[in-house]
Parts: sequence; structure tokens; C-alpha cells
Amino acid sequence: MERSDFIFSVAHVSVAYQAGQRVLDDATFAFPAGSINGLIGPNGAGKSTLLRAVLNMIPHQGQGYLDDIPLAAVAKDIAYVAQTSRIDLTFPITVLGCVLLGTYPRLALLQRPRERERRAARSALAEVDMLDFQQRQIGQLSGGQLQRVFLARCLVQHARLIILDEPFAGIDAHSEQVMMALLRTLAHNGETILMVHHDLKTVPAYFDNVALINRRVIAAGPTATAFTDDALRQAYGLADVGGDRQ
Repeated sequence: MERSDFIFSVAHVSVAYQAGQRVLDDATFAFPAGSINGLIGPNGAGKSTLLRAVLNMIPHQGQGYLDDIPLAAVAKDIAYVAQTSRIDLTFPITVLGCVLLGTYPRLALLQRPRERERRAARSALAEVDMLDFQQRQIGQLSGGQLQRVFLARCLVQHARLIILDEPFAGIDAHSEQVMMALLRTLAHNGETILMVHHDLKTVPAYFDNVALINRRVIAAGPTATAFTDDALRQAYGLADVGGDRQ
């Protein structure tokens, strides 16, 4: 298929650090609208680097596209949640205030959220079972609670593409279940989800499509055809991956 057959695509993205050493080499893949998609690979494979590259956070070659338009030109249609380790949890902001940040891309310049946006933020918090925490400081939340708040922020942004970097790392089972149920609803409604994920056992149940990465794209496409033992061996360098998938 051509790139235009997909809503989200990555074309020839490469990233190099000191001495020209490439940490990501010519990554190219595409995913359809209304799908949940996983970036899978070992630590240090370049998954987070790829996300930051297509979001123009670091120098890179190549491009990410939404509806054949470079992502930089449609930033308000993209919601991004970084790894928790990259977030300053000492910043003095409440849960409600954090969710309201998701409304700013669609407000006029210098406009502040109104009661309509506050209602939307409270509704989003209710969807992720966090309404009772709306006045709590984000630094007082558990990892799972924090990720649910960030997902609520994505909801009020009404983004067409939601990018999540390891949202399930170190969180409780309830938070993961709440988030997956909501992500499935969002995908059913036409939004596209891209997520870095490490738990190989849950990949077939969670993702419509995957891209297996280890500094290059090993395999990409529907989970049923791309998430194979052979692709996993290449991505992880393992002799036997069967046990990790069960």
C-alpha cells in the first residue's frame, strides 16, 4: 500500500548521535485509522527515540505523517504522553489542572479554559476513575493513577493520534485494565493509538498492529502476521522466545 492508504506513517526516520553512530536506521512503517498499535523491542532499541524524532523533539532524518501531512503541521491533532521518568512530578499542578492542559491546543491564543473545558476535564477524569482526585497534586499519585490522568488529558484534547511511551510500565493491574478499555473505545471511534510496550505476553490481546524494532524495523503490520517467533528472535536476539509469549 502507498503511504496515503494509512492515517499514520513513518517514512525513512533515522537518528544519529555522537560520531555519526545511528541509534535508529531508516524506520518505515504505517498503521490504519481506528487502530491500537504497539512499538515492540528490547531496551535501547530506539522505540522512544523514534517517538521523539517524529514529534520533532530531537534532530533526525525522515518524517512522520498524519493523513499524508507532516506531524509538525498538525500538532493540535496529536496527544503525547512521555515516560513517567521524563515528567517533573514536583511541578505544582493539580490533577484537574493537568487535564485542562489538554484543552489549550484548541483554545485561542492567550485564552484560558472556561467552565465548558472544566466540565470536559471532569468528565474525562470520571472516565478514567480519577474524578475524586481532581484537587490532588500530581506528585501525590501512584504510577497507575498518574497514567490515567495523562490519558484523561488526551481525551479533552480530542486528538486524532495518541502517542504513549510505556504507559503500563510499573502500574497496577486496575489502571492497566481501565486504560486498555478506554483505548479500545477510542480506537472504535476512529482515533489511532501508538504505544511503546514491553510485555510480550499481552501483545496479541492488546494490539491490532505492531512494529518490532531494534535500531531498525524488523517487522511491521497486523499483529497476527508481524508478531512472529522469527521476528522476535531478530528483534531480541534470543534463541527461544516461546516462553516470553506465554
